[in-house]
Amino acid sequence: MRTARVFYNQIPAGILTEDDRRSYRFIYDDAYFNDGRLPSISLTLPKNQKEFKSDYLFPFFYNMLAEGVNRTLQSRQLRIDEEDSFGFLLATAGFDTIGAITVRPIE
Repeated sequence: MRTARVFYNQIPAGILTEDDRRSYRFIYDDAYFNDGRLPSISLTLPKNQKEFKSDYLFPFFYNMLAEGVNRTLQSRQLRIDEEDSFGFLLATAGFDTIGAITVRPIE
């Protein structure tokens, strides 16, 4: 099991968990979920429910990853299996992302 903290503009928004390569969960943090001024992190993860489950990495997070040749180069450089999307997310989405969302591993 691997876990990551998800941030919205540096504000803790929730926890993303990979139980195995076929089981993922995203759970909004209580404070973030209850603050009506803060938006959902994505249209596909609305704040009308607190917990989401999926058989694959949520498309919102998957779309934060490199594709094609860039993914291959990252795989070699970071020594991550090209099929390990969660590993790529943990390694690359911590600081310099497009948009307000960052994802950092929980040790």
